[in-house]
Amino acid sequence: MAGIEPLVEELERSYTELQARLSDPAVYNDHREAADVGRRLKELETPYKLAVAWQEARADLEDVRNDTELASMAGDLEGDIARLEEELKAALVERDPADSKDVIVEIRQGVGGDEAALWAGDVFRMLSRYAERRGFKTEILSANESETGGFKEVVFAVKGDGAFSVYKYEGGTHRVQRVPETESQGRIHTSTATVAVMPEAEEVEVEIVESDLKIDVYRSTGPGGQSVNTTDSAVRITHLPTGVVVAMQDEKSQLQNRQKAMRVLRARLYELEREKEQARLSAARKSQIGTGERAEKIRTYNFAENRLTDHRIKLTVHRLDQILDGDLGEFTEAIQAEDRRLSLEAAGV
Repeated sequence: MAGIEPLVEELERSYTELQARLSDPAVYNDHREAADVGRRLKELETPYKLAVAWQEARADLEDVRNDTELASMAGDLEGDIARLEEELKAALVERDPADSKDVIVEIRQGVGGDEAALWAGDVFRMLSRYAERRGFKTEILSANESETGGFKEVVFAVKGDGAFSVYKYEGGTHRVQRVPETESQGRIHTSTATVAVMPEAEEVEVEIVESDLKIDVYRSTGPGGQSVNTTDSAVRITHLPTGVVVAMQDEKSQLQNRQKAMRVLRARLYELEREKEQARLSAARKSQIGTGERAEKIRTYNFAENRLTDHRIKLTVHRLDQILDGDLGEFTEAIQAEDRRLSLEAAGV
């Protein structure tokens, strides 16, 4: 038990300090800082309550050991302490502050031409159906359909408590091995789709200066250059300091396209800051599950064998049809468990 005591002391210190900061008028009047402190305080609430219960159980155990009439209760209390300690260890693992956020997901066709675009469409349906199973809501922000079906690119939002904690493990390259419908020889082709998952940031979390933006408006076009409407409603926003460019043209209103573009821009800038912060962390504290970068191959979907393999945790199942219908829970839980194990190991608890 001695190993967890310094962590409990640090937790109590941090919790008390955050409470004091939230009461400070200077912090309270700064909306961005107040939101940040309030969020961190909420994150520490559960481990703090567990720490209090753990300390109380240890004090009770000390009391019953010194009282012969109550000595029979010691066994139950020891069991309670062991259970609380395990729960506390898990709760003390440094939680990603973005875990509770909604997400913006970008899916793009990778290698494989038309078949890759069809596969990007399948990945989009899989991730959308997974959202339905989890009780999350989805909203398409932008879709660039290919002429043969599927998507060259599709961007959508997933809304629901803890959406990022689920979807962050979907970032990377999804590789498919199957016989395309257009393949007359029955040969198996390998294609890919890339997925990027970003927490949706609130306005108070990402400060965007208007003078840092270059905004272009132009006429929306559909597949093959066909005009969608006759007004300059499409919007392209360039964030000059970072070079990040976001274009939206799906809505008929220039204002709506601008609002959607700003949502995606804000998420991308927030993700850039997250990446910098993660790079500053020591290797021991960084998660080894995967980076979520598009170039990282995370899964292979093999149609001939009805097989899906997740390369990060070496988990293989033979029920690809169910997976593509959004039944991804087993993979999320397995990756989350491995992530927790590595984090506990790195924290030395």
